[in-house]
Parts: sequence; C-alpha cells; structure tokens
Amino acid sequence: MKRTKVIKLLQQEPGGEVLVKGWVRTKRGNKNVTFIALNDGSTINNIQVVCDTTAFDEALLKQITTGACIAAKGDLVASLGSGQSVEIQAREIEVLGTADPDIYPLQKKGHSMEFLREIAHLRPRTNTFGAILRIRHAMAFAIHKFFNDKGFVYLHTPIITSSDCEGAGEMFHVTTLNLEDVPKNEDGSVNYDEDFFGRQTSLTVSGQLEGELGAMALGDIYTFGPTFRAENSNTPRHLAEFWMIEPEMAFYEIEDNMDLAEEFIKYLVQYALDHCKDDLNFLNNMIDKELISRLESVVNTKFVRLSYTEGVEILKNSGVKFEFPVSWGIDLQSEHERYLVEKHFKKPVILTNYPKEIKAFYMKLNEDGKTVRAMDVLFPKIGEIIGGSQREESLEKLEQRISELGMDHSNLWWYIDTRRFGTAPHSGFGLGFERLLLFVTGMANIRDVIPFPRTPRNAEF
Repeated sequence: MKRTKVIKLLQQEPGGEVLVKGWVRTKRGNKNVTFIALNDGSTINNIQVVCDTTAFDEALLKQITTGACIAAKGDLVASLGSGQSVEIQAREIEVLGTADPDIYPLQKKGHSMEFLREIAHLRPRTNTFGAILRIRHAMAFAIHKFFNDKGFVYLHTPIITSSDCEGAGEMFHVTTLNLEDVPKNEDGSVNYDEDFFGRQTSLTVSGQLEGELGAMALGDIYTFGPTFRAENSNTPRHLAEFWMIEPEMAFYEIEDNMDLAEEFIKYLVQYALDHCKDDLNFLNNMIDKELISRLESVVNTKFVRLSYTEGVEILKNSGVKFEFPVSWGIDLQSEHERYLVEKHFKKPVILTNYPKEIKAFYMKLNEDGKTVRAMDVLFPKIGEIIGGSQREESLEKLEQRISELGMDHSNLWWYIDTRRFGTAPHSGFGLGFERLLLFVTGMANIRDVIPFPRTPRNAEF
C-alpha cells in the first residue's frame, strides 16, 4: 500500500484504509488506548494515530517514543477530539527507527534557540524549524516564479571568482597550493602562477558584475545563489555563507529599479501569506505576535521614497540620541534606518541618492557630482533589506571613479568593456535571502533561518 502524506490525510474526508509514515512528536494514553501525534514534515500539523493498547504487543508500544519513526496502517475516521477533523484508527504499526528517550535531545519541553543551533542536524524536526524551512522553500520557489513570469533569464554567475565586486568584505581564498610549503616569488609574495587557476581566486561576495554582463546581452536577468563573506561578524544579522538574489536590467533607470524592488518584495510577502498560512500562524502565535499584521501592512502600503539628504535631516531633527551620531556623509546604521521606518514613517522606506564616498564604484553619478543613484529598501525590524542602484554606463565616468578609488583597471577590463561596446543605461539590486526570511518568519537571529549556519568558528554540520 502506498503511503499518504499527512498534509493530504488532513484534507481528506473520513473513510477508507490509509498508510502513514512519520516521526512521533508525542505519545500519551492509558492502559486501554494510546494516542500518537505523528508528523512527516509535509505540514506543521500532526495526525493523531489511535491504538487499542490491548491489540498491540507491549514491547512494540514501548519502542514508540518521541523521535521514533513509525509506519501506521488503519482506517481514516472522524476525530472526536479537538484539534483535528480526522484521525487514524491503527490496525498495524511498524517501528522503522527507535529514538532512545534517555539520550534523544528533542523532548516535549521547549528548547532555546542557542541549544537548537548546537544540534542543527536535528532541529528541522521541531515545529519552529519545520515551519521556517517550509517557508524558505516557498520563498525560493516564489522568487523563481516572479522573475520567470516577468520574462527574466536565470543566469548562473561564478562561485569562484577573481574579482572583489565592490570591496564588499573579506573574501575566502580558493587555492590548491600546499599551505605548508607555499611557493613564493623573489620578492616574497605568493607565486599564484603555480595555483590551479594561475591567479588569486576567492569565493564570490556577489554575482552582480557578471550579472551586468548578462543584462547587456539578454536584457533582464537574475542570479540566485550562495555568496560568502569572511568577516569576523558574530552578530544576529551576519553569516559567512548566505544566499543572494540579484536582478540586473538593461534600460532601467533608478525609478524603474525602485518600482521593481517594491513590486518584488510585496509579491514575495503576499506569496507567503497565501501559501504558508499554517506555518505563519504557528510563528505568529509562538515567536512574534505581530508577524502577520506586519506582513499584511507591507503588502498594503505604498513605500516612502526619500533622498538620503532628507533622511539625514529627519534623523538630526528627531531629538533622539543615537549610538552613532548623524551627519551628512555618514553610512547610515541599522538604528538610523529602523528609526525612519518604525518611528517616523511607520512604513517601508526607499532611500536614494547617497553620497558617492560611501557607495560602490559602479553606481551612476548624479549631476551634482556628490551623490550617486543608489537605492536601499528599509524594512521594519530589519533595516536595509535590499540594496541597489542605477549603474554607471559612461565609460569615462566609470574609469575616473575606478582611478579615484585606487582600484586596478586591469582586474576589471572585462567589466569596463561593457561600457566600451554598446553601453546602455541599466540598473539592478541585491536582496539577501536570509534577511527576507528574517522578516517573513519573525525570527530574531539570521542563524535560525538557514538550515546549517556558517559563522566564525562554526562549520560543524
């Protein structure tokens, strides 16, 4: 007999024989009847398996403990208890895998997030992480659906790269050199001629520069893949390995870029509300009581569009004593971004026209010569969730900016070529996938929205 997933069983009308397989969440009962709450990961909801205790071997029932894996065959009947419409009256039970209650770490009592991070190989079996990982899947699917439906091309940009993109952070080096006997040049520097690629390479911090190459041929592209930062950042908002979504669009001005970013993130949040109801309700009840109302407000709100200069003035006139003092030219901190979103406007904000000194070399210079056409989308509880810009399409201005920053033109010759041959106005942005998931799930720590977090001194699983 073929098994039926729990999510399907809970949608069925009573009647007929069924086979279910899953992991035991709880077992209770008395000498006459045993109630087993079974979950197979297809939904946050359990199905109740009811056993006539007298009809089953005592030794078998003893093996059915929290965490054990069982197969149960029986009749799907209307449930008399609250919490579910149907249950299974078991006729046959097979224990597929035991879980010794003396050592199995996930018992009925609640566990701290810190403890669960220590057992990341088992935490997907909890209600909380089951919900998060199903939402993560739904959001990944929604991202592909959004761009596919708009005619974008999914472009795979390299994970191993020789470019730093924007000086975005420390990079993980990729090498096949013998680290105990590194070949050196006469001046003492590393001889990369003997390395696999014949040059210094690293794990990518962004697929953007290569994404722009795609946009200059295909029009609208997006990347969605892992990115890496070797920064020693032990904070609730940073990971060493995370995922990024980076669309790049030819013929988009900054306004078009902002429109797309707002449409994109509203689409994703609405998709979560439409397709992840049970998981969101659970997280709303257990993690963040304001989660669903916050998600609904984002979907139904027109984002504020504000220049960096206007934002700085609001912060300076707020009367708030910030940890980082505010003045024109500073790189805004999370506390500044959240004040604008949560306290002043009480809605998402798109901040534009940042000072060129605090933004990357590829951003288009405004006519004032002081600011660039950057745009950051700021969200409640998160701060910056999207960062992007109109890209500098002028060969002369791009080369000038590279020189101003003391960057090596020869490492970027291929990127500069796109401005030499058929340049065009173009724009793009990056959305940190885990930042999005923090917002959608209401979780407080970015390590809890990725299955296996990579952070300083942590690569265990």
